[in-house]
Amino acid sequence: MSTLGFRKASALPGFGVTFGITVAYLSLVVLIPLAATFLKTASLDAARFLAVVTAPRVLAAYRLTFGAALSAALINVVFGMLVAWVLVRYPFRGRRLVDAIVDLPFALPTSVAGISLAAVYAQNGWIGRWLAPLGLKVAFGPLGVLVALTFIGLPFVVRTVQPILEDFEREQEEAAACLGATRAQTFLRVVLPALAPALATGFALAFARALGEYGSVIFIAGNVPMRSEVISLLIVTKLEQYDYAGATALAVVMLTASFLMLLVINALQWRWQRRGASAHGRPATGDDVPENVHRISGDSR
Repeated sequence: MSTLGFRKASALPGFGVTFGITVAYLSLVVLIPLAATFLKTASLDAARFLAVVTAPRVLAAYRLTFGAALSAALINVVFGMLVAWVLVRYPFRGRRLVDAIVDLPFALPTSVAGISLAAVYAQNGWIGRWLAPLGLKVAFGPLGVLVALTFIGLPFVVRTVQPILEDFEREQEEAAACLGATRAQTFLRVVLPALAPALATGFALAFARALGEYGSVIFIAGNVPMRSEVISLLIVTKLEQYDYAGATALAVVMLTASFLMLLVINALQWRWQRRGASAHGRPATGDDVPENVHRISGDSR
């Protein structure tokens, strides 16, 4: 029987209806609020806009916010990958509990996280009392901002890397070992390239979250202008002073920076995906050992 004239059954309505709902939802939730931010900023002339976004206090907040967010994201890339590795590769008693603890920064209110971190890292806190004799003041300073941003960004890296590790074929590592590769060579040339897109995604998510973090930071940073004041707190301060145009000007700068960062990460992921597709599109060689395994230690076949 001919199937011409029949459409496949679908659980959802057709493209026109679902696309219209998607555009309407994104417009209400994302596009319209962002457009309102840019329109409010447009009430400032160029000179006033530059004066607002380049004020000394604002520049100091930029340096702390971007520096701490970048440092926290890089720290989470390293230790988040290690946490994901342990959870995937090593069965141990209490692994499910550790796996659940990783998600705690997601569920914990940011204010509670900030108060908890401040209590622990204060000079008389459980950890702060041991760091104080070493000259390390964590709470109520720039280092406290780094600690808070690292805390809230860890789950993003772990949860993006963990599924890739679970699906990674251990045979590739075994093949590299058979070809004489050391553990370091196997990790750098076989495992790390497979994890790179997920690590980039986790880095981008952790960095973007850290740029806009407010609740956990204000309780541990000390909020001293020119020293431990983040840009999100400065935006709130301008709103409290009814300087809405100034607040949206700072918001526009942060939105632009976040968009450019995500654009770069997406471009890198696109390149990695193309490389992966090209590698999988090679003619069959009669074995299942990936090409990057053959290149380890200078081996050739």
